[in-house]
Amino acid sequence: KLFIKDLCFEKVPVRIYQPKVPSAGRRRGVMFFHGGGWVFGSFETHEKLCCCIARESESVVIAVGYRLAPEHKYPAAYEDCLNATIHFMKNAEHYGVDPANVIVCGDSAGGNLAAAVSQTLAGRSDLPKLRAQILIYPGLQALDFNLPSYQQNQGVPLLHREHAAFYVLQYLNGDAANMEEVLKGSHIPIDIKLKYSKWVSPDNIPEKFKVRGYKPHVLLDCTTEVFEKVKRFCEPNLCPLLAEDSTVQQLPESFILTCEYDVLRDDGLLYKKRLEDNGVQVTWCHLEDGFHGIINSFNNGWLSFPAGKRGLDNVVNFLKSL
Repeated sequence: KLFIKDLCFEKVPVRIYQPKVPSAGRRRGVMFFHGGGWVFGSFETHEKLCCCIARESESVVIAVGYRLAPEHKYPAAYEDCLNATIHFMKNAEHYGVDPANVIVCGDSAGGNLAAAVSQTLAGRSDLPKLRAQILIYPGLQALDFNLPSYQQNQGVPLLHREHAAFYVLQYLNGDAANMEEVLKGSHIPIDIKLKYSKWVSPDNIPEKFKVRGYKPHVLLDCTTEVFEKVKRFCEPNLCPLLAEDSTVQQLPESFILTCEYDVLRDDGLLYKKRLEDNGVQVTWCHLEDGFHGIINSFNNGWLSFPAGKRGLDNVVNFLKSL
């Protein structure tokens, strides 16, 4: 039911999924950034998911094969996703897509990249505005690995707390040398933590998400030497939750999916609050029985989870509503 073709946009490999059914008008276009902790993941790992989104929502889906860490450190992945998106927006009509109906979408690390690209494009007056952003259990900050969801789900597959810190350090520095400090919270100076605490804080998470074994974390200071290595964690292109309100106010309509049993749950909840506080319309889907990575298991034979299918149906319905 799809035409599938591999191309390059500005030297970035992309795979395009176009529905074969004729369309009355121009379609919507979905830029898809895959998950995998910025370290792994490929067209193949997310092929079924991209096919399903293209088919079910009758959209043109463009999967982006961005460069991976640790060989290619931040901002390589972000720049690839941004450049591919800009190229597509300028040439959307060539693929039968309405330039005013382009959506960025990603899961996990891909959700991080979608949020960062969306923020960068929000300030551009030379391009059409993005129609929406779809963030599927995104990782959006690296200041606090002791939020309630990090404590509650630290050993829950498919993403352990240690893995989350390991991957973001691989993306940032190409190594995980400061993992211990990052997990303890002694990688960012207290004054900077306090500056961002209006956005990154357990206080902004609804009480019902704290009942399951959460203990408030003591603020620890950090050495200049450690902060020197991780200070780019304060850049919104790496941690979109830290963007200024003036940027967040310009963001397009948003869909956020979170899972109860996921260390990244609270990143999604905190961003949802920030978007809503700034007048951005948010559709929120929370899978009470979901865990990190569940969307990819929507049709894995005996390993399928109904919650994964439910989450994916929500994504497709949101797309159809645009």
